[in-house]
Amino acid sequence: MYTQEQTARLLPDVAHHAQPHLAGALDWVGMDGIEVPVRFDAGDGEPQRASARVGAFVNLHRPDKRGIHMSRLYLLVEHALSAGQLTAGALRDLLHAFLESHKDLSDRACLSIRFEQLVRRPALRSGNSGWRAYPVCIEASMVGEDFLLEYGTEVVYSSTCPASAALSRQLIQDQFARDFDVSHPLEHAAVLAWLGSERGIVATPHAQRSVARLRVRVAAGGAFHLIKLIDRVEQALGTPVQTAVKREDEQAFALANGSNLMFCEDAARRIQKALDADANLADFHIRVEHQESLHPHDAVAYASKGVAGGLGGAARA
Repeated sequence: MYTQEQTARLLPDVAHHAQPHLAGALDWVGMDGIEVPVRFDAGDGEPQRASARVGAFVNLHRPDKRGIHMSRLYLLVEHALSAGQLTAGALRDLLHAFLESHKDLSDRACLSIRFEQLVRRPALRSGNSGWRAYPVCIEASMVGEDFLLEYGTEVVYSSTCPASAALSRQLIQDQFARDFDVSHPLEHAAVLAWLGSERGIVATPHAQRSVARLRVRVAAGGAFHLIKLIDRVEQALGTPVQTAVKREDEQAFALANGSNLMFCEDAARRIQKALDADANLADFHIRVEHQESLHPHDAVAYASKGVAGGLGGAARA
């Protein structure tokens, strides 16, 4: 068996010793799709282990060097993320270790982590509950000692079109006018029976599954609060998709849709207002997508906090 020192002498390191065929600095070099388990506390004090895909990168500012030490990045990721819990401090330390391991080659480092977090959500009325899997993307970067942390997720909800609702109400009014002669007095029992019949709901507004994609920047000294973020957004929208559903839950969901008619512009503004009130967020970017049941295309709106040097526009979502 060879010692580590002997192995280092015997095995050539072309990336370290050989000169590049073409000299030039590179923005980022590293690995993407590294498979590693992570432990993440979404804010309920119960860290979950999830299977993650990780991207680990540093820049190569030395044009005379052919490559970086990718195995160093891999081992640092594997050790830090497998053993510890995902926190802002842990990610800062990991990026600092990236730079320390490449101090002769790099002065910038970045990291992306993607996984799904299971969150138990209560039913609307029945007292039951079920699990929802929320996608999580965490991105962190370090330039010198400047550390930047962003994370994102998605909220799926139902959106009922206000224009379609108004047109449906008009058709119901027309049907009522045909079924009840204006010259005859109305009978409470007859009207009540009519409202409970199919003739009392001759048209229904179109609704569709919709998605709010969120990207937020944590304020200096802030922490991950995934469940808090999800709660804010779902409460602002009023119609998040459900897990366990009994008839009383479905009826409550129908009531919520009728009470929360919204265009994609309305949804974006609701979320924008809710996130503006969160002091833990330095910046945010929102993309809402109403996957139309009327059209073959989607209705989309964007919103952000609008701070200087923010998270970017539509192209980044």
